[in-house]
Amino acid sequence: MGTLAVYPGTFDPITCGHLDVATRAAAIFDRVVLAVAASERKDPAFSLEERVALAREVLKPLENVTVVEFSGLLVDFVRSQGSHVVIRGLRAIGDFEYEVQLANLNRRMAPDVETIFIAASQEYAFLSSSMVREISSHGGNVSDFVHPAVATALADVYGEPRR
Repeated sequence: MGTLAVYPGTFDPITCGHLDVATRAAAIFDRVVLAVAASERKDPAFSLEERVALAREVLKPLENVTVVEFSGLLVDFVRSQGSHVVIRGLRAIGDFEYEVQLANLNRRMAPDVETIFIAASQEYAFLSSSMVREISSHGGNVSDFVHPAVATALADVYGEPRR
């Protein structure tokens, strides 16, 4: 069956940075589950179903990556998938501090679940979903930061970008 890793997040929306991390994780692990968190408290721009559909479209070329939704504790979900590995992407020092806190909390709840950090590629180290939403909401062009299907979905939410 091989090693399965879980790459969780809200993916609101999925960006080229997420794709980069997923692609690199897929090269390391036999299978990767991209787990789209419900996260209603974050007031996402896209519904859970839309985020899952967009992630599936973006990740379609990666044959060993599947996309599923989840809610509840991450460690419970990871175990339910038969995994013990969590993938997290890191962009900057601020991410590192927060992500290490989460990893340590998860390890305290589930000592058998290990977090593996993948540093963002330099070209995406600045990129976040919230920045993409902000740019799009002000009519900016996000086509360098997201898959064309995501750019279209953002245009449906925020309007077409200015030329």
